[in-house]
Amino acid sequence: MTPRTALVTGGTRGIGLGVARVLANDGWNLILVGTRPATEVAGVLDELTAGGRIADYLAADLGNRADRSRLAEEINRRYGAVNALVNNAGRAPRVRADLLDADEDSFEELVRTNLQGPYFLSQAVARAQVAQRRADPAFAACLVFITSVSADHASLNRGDYCVSKAGLSMTARLFALRLAPEGIPVFEVRPGIIATDMTSAVKEVYDRRIADGLVPAQRWGRAEDVGRAVAALLRGDVPYATGTILHVDGGLSIPRL
Repeated sequence: MTPRTALVTGGTRGIGLGVARVLANDGWNLILVGTRPATEVAGVLDELTAGGRIADYLAADLGNRADRSRLAEEINRRYGAVNALVNNAGRAPRVRADLLDADEDSFEELVRTNLQGPYFLSQAVARAQVAQRRADPAFAACLVFITSVSADHASLNRGDYCVSKAGLSMTARLFALRLAPEGIPVFEVRPGIIATDMTSAVKEVYDRRIADGLVPAQRWGRAEDVGRAVAALLRGDVPYATGTILHVDGGLSIPRL
């Protein structure tokens, strides 16, 4: 198989790293994007390239327009069209605040990072993919948006996060509709309660809630669970299904009485 390249945002930790590990094992070459200096992710790159795959790192803040524009130009210059974009980068609110007390600074930060960043990065990547497929119809391309159960589960102390993820869910739907005629599938993956550094601060809370039956599977999700779902979509294991929402949440989203 011709080596394929996947661009994974937020790919050096948490869910993004889980995705990157599975894709590397599947034979993908990787471009990882994050905000940390390259020296801090050297160990991750060494791990991912141990099997002979290529893993590059580009530092950029996707919530910053200038950074995002520079990133898109650099990707185009160095790699051309990538086969896959996994929009994973995102952040939680710095402070969980009641809906009546939350401030605009947090709202703006989350919308820029969790919604505006992937929206316009996807636009840039999709333009290159469309051009490449028109020149070479054998070129395989795909977009994946990693959202959250918070796209439709309301949390009154994380309204800004919920709004950003709901918007990202609609973004996935829009790109799926626009790119379907171009032969480029687009998927949304909705993780549930996943054990990462982002959720470590609320571990005790969700340990109790999971024990009380919140998650039918009765365990935390793992980053690898999400990674395996993304890998299946990028392999083409779920054909004729563009626009699909894949829940990776242990049954959390199943309506119950």
